[in-house]
Amino acid sequence: MVSQSSFENVEKLLKKHNQSHILSFWGELGESERKNLLGQIQVLDFAKIADLAANLSTESSLSDIDAELVPAGSYGPIGADAEQNLKYDKAIELGKKLISEGKVGAFVVAGGQGTRLGFDRPKGDFPISPVKNKTLFRIFGESITAVSSKYGAACPWYIMTSPMNHADTREIFRSNGYYGLRERDVFIFEQGTLPNFSFEGKILLAEKGRIACSPDGHGGSLKALYKSGAVDDMKKRGVEFISYWQVDNPLVNIFDPLFIGLHALDEAEISSKALVKTGPMEKVGNFCLVDDKVTVIEYSDFPDEVAERRNPDGSLVFQLGSIAIHIINAGFVEKLNTGVLSLPFHRAVKKIPHIDQSGRCVEPAEPNGIKLETFIFDALPMASKSIILETERSEEFAPVKNATGVDSAETAREMMIARAVSWLESAGITVPRKPDGSVDCVIEIAPSFALEKDDIKAKLNQIPEIKPGDEVYLA
Repeated sequence: MVSQSSFENVEKLLKKHNQSHILSFWGELGESERKNLLGQIQVLDFAKIADLAANLSTESSLSDIDAELVPAGSYGPIGADAEQNLKYDKAIELGKKLISEGKVGAFVVAGGQGTRLGFDRPKGDFPISPVKNKTLFRIFGESITAVSSKYGAACPWYIMTSPMNHADTREIFRSNGYYGLRERDVFIFEQGTLPNFSFEGKILLAEKGRIACSPDGHGGSLKALYKSGAVDDMKKRGVEFISYWQVDNPLVNIFDPLFIGLHALDEAEISSKALVKTGPMEKVGNFCLVDDKVTVIEYSDFPDEVAERRNPDGSLVFQLGSIAIHIINAGFVEKLNTGVLSLPFHRAVKKIPHIDQSGRCVEPAEPNGIKLETFIFDALPMASKSIILETERSEEFAPVKNATGVDSAETAREMMIARAVSWLESAGITVPRKPDGSVDCVIEIAPSFALEKDDIKAKLNQIPEIKPGDEVYLA
């Protein structure tokens, strides 16, 4: 039973921060509902919420630092520089060694639903591969299994879900036999949430006894890794480096020896992969230096005038875009959490279902409030060192975000086929093409067959003749 003193303490706290309306329906709640509501209130950081509420109506702006922004430097693709490639050879060997020693773990943030894809399931369960229609989770699971076999090490997989898909995700993994991995090598945990606000800074209620909340963004992964016990699990296993990616990218190279090795050689704490943007307004974060620290500024916050700046040769000044692929030190995550982990909040104006002052449910037709989230790239300036490795879009980035058009399931499948064709042709395999040069077949390469194009050369005798119109699955 909720004690009177507990209620009075919470009542005073809410009154102090102008959020007393949260208890408006207290008299109508049952005992369990009261306990749950108090629990939700007690975990909120009201000092921070007061600051948030005071600034919710303020649009983010970079006008005060525009003049100070400079483009961040990066390591170029393999082959771009002879001297650089000598370091790359050393990095690749170190990366392979770290993987084989079990010091690298895989970490995917998978809290989203496939709503924009017309798919009412966790996005990781969306079928995407061009021949076998494998789901995103299956592609990643088979990749990790193949890496574990190739390097003779048990590579653990950490999966962050959200409250909306946690139970479904756990059941998907269980029913699919953890995609070839041992159950003990799969660690599934849930991210945190943040309250939703009205434009006036009031915390909204989803029900009379429940605060309206949303997942706290991929930046919340840094806190969730620590709070869930995942970091402790890594320490027990000897995992020192975390390979981070988002669930909607089927082309990701999860265990890239070059990237891992460069990160370790340079003693970085969190590092990033980047690609050259297709244009100034591509919807990816922009890599910059701010006060000599690697920083990513989201496309929606980046001033158009700055995005459009060009060098004398016509290339973009700020040409490197973030693709949400990182290597993170497990020790860096622990350090952030044993200190004060405080990533900046990003606001999004949304239509938020809630109950009004009379207790009626409101389904808004127009945006009526603000959701807050944190971004993992905001941890980059907190690192003692952070490096960037430029990569090829065609090799590593095919986001599945929309049902049709740009960054859709269709474009991702096309890129998966194109990469498979590129790997085969680089090994001397003839792939049929139409008169216009487009590929005249559908090809899918299983991770068990090849994790990178160099793996193809050792399996040439296993590749059948490919004829026009064929569907070919190499496994």
